[in-house]
Amino acid sequence: MTDVLNSEWLKLRSVRSTTYVLLAIVLCLLVGALVSYLMTADWDTSPPDLQRKFGAADPGVMVVPFAQFCLGVLGALTITSEYGSGMIRTALVSVPQRKAYLLAKTAVVAGASLVVGLTTVLVAYQTGELITGDRPEPISAYSSFTDALPTLLANTASLVLLALLGLGLGFLLRSTAGALVSLCALLFVLPSLTLILPSPWNERVYSVMLPNLAPQLSADYPDAPLSPPAAGLVMLAYLVLALVPGTITLLRRDA
Repeated sequence: MTDVLNSEWLKLRSVRSTTYVLLAIVLCLLVGALVSYLMTADWDTSPPDLQRKFGAADPGVMVVPFAQFCLGVLGALTITSEYGSGMIRTALVSVPQRKAYLLAKTAVVAGASLVVGLTTVLVAYQTGELITGDRPEPISAYSSFTDALPTLLANTASLVLLALLGLGLGFLLRSTAGALVSLCALLFVLPSLTLILPSPWNERVYSVMLPNLAPQLSADYPDAPLSPPAAGLVMLAYLVLALVPGTITLLRRDA
């Protein structure tokens, strides 16, 4: 199993798509820092009554949704690139135990996305704190690190979830285009469509969409439809719905 894990880790870190995904996240962090700086500069020159209407100059508000998509892409490419190049046949000949192959790939994607996700949210948080300094809320997103910790952990969990969701879609669809379209639909299209449903179904369905689970998991939303434990269960349900069909597809279909 160790050899399989090492080989999957070698594949993940040696392909160019991994570098591109990481560079995209770094670029988004820089853009998020710029937006945070401009918001803070605008807040400094605004009268007090207008300052109270500002949103938080938190780079994470922009960085996390983009990083979710990037890590979803990374998870999908981890397997769809092998199907696209035909390397999946070589991989399955080298590792005939398909369960071990899937388990190793899942563990590597989960571990890598955990490190990248946690680093991303911490850098976004620290950047926001450095830019806003000792300014009060609402321009400063958090009063202390303890105050921010639930949000940081929930955002990290959502980033790992998206990476594994992308992996599951990759195993299931075996197509990079299909996996990316599915990710876009889950992250951007379906949440918008739920808003046109009649009340109260719009709010209920919207609450279980992927972009809204992390804020409910960290209890950032007052009067949120889902409690933090319920939001965590919905995240697990997404994971099961993606990985179980992907596992069945890998085990029962020819490469």
